[in-house]
Amino acid sequence: MSGGPLLDVRGLAAGYGAVRVLRSFDLVADAGTVVGLLGPNGAGKTTLMLTLAGLLPRLRGEVLVGGRLLPSGRPAAANRAGIVLVPDDRSLFSTLSVRDNLAVASRRGGHTLDEVLDLFPALASRLDLPAGALSGGEQQMLAVGRALVQKPRVLLIDEMSMGLAPVVVEGLLPVVRRIADETGAVVVLVEQHVQLALEVSDRAVVLVHGDVVRSGPAAELAADRGALEAAYLGAGKASALS
Repeated sequence: MSGGPLLDVRGLAAGYGAVRVLRSFDLVADAGTVVGLLGPNGAGKTTLMLTLAGLLPRLRGEVLVGGRLLPSGRPAAANRAGIVLVPDDRSLFSTLSVRDNLAVASRRGGHTLDEVLDLFPALASRLDLPAGALSGGEQQMLAVGRALVQKPRVLLIDEMSMGLAPVVVEGLLPVVRRIADETGAVVVLVEQHVQLALEVSDRAVVLVHGDVVRSGPAAELAADRGALEAAYLGAGKASALS
């Protein structure tokens, strides 16, 4: 393994065909780092995640994992390099059981069933239920667990809190911190609950209309609420920072 950063994104531009959504994105993250990716709807966050995962071809720039340059627009190559995406729709096999959802994704060296249940004990009594019968919070636990059995080096989680009650989110986000600390993976977390995301992140990046408008240590962004509010939301939308 390279002695440099685990994830190195250089001058990344991304979009759909001729439509450029993300203009120039740089990110350097060492092993065990949680990066909070923040910004309003339409900022380019999901486009970035899909591009890092190889599901969209890069329009420009480079993505390196462990010093290895990844080919553009090749999801199988990105996955082999250790990039695993938890999409915002979770993409579970709804008719398969929890146990089978984990089994079909498992990879040698990834989390075992017992390790997933240690992180998400609520799934222990749900193992034989179809994924479609789970609550939203349980489905998100399963989606993250299914990513972990693939032995991620870079774990991309797009909108962990989508459709979930705040109390559920408060229980799930600390697990992200634990995953990074225990596995050494880089975790890139797209999250609309800004303050909660900053609490578990090491670094944060704020995207607005495809541009990075603020980045730095998460604690600094959390402490400067006024500047974060101006950069992230603009006037009249402060409630999202609660």
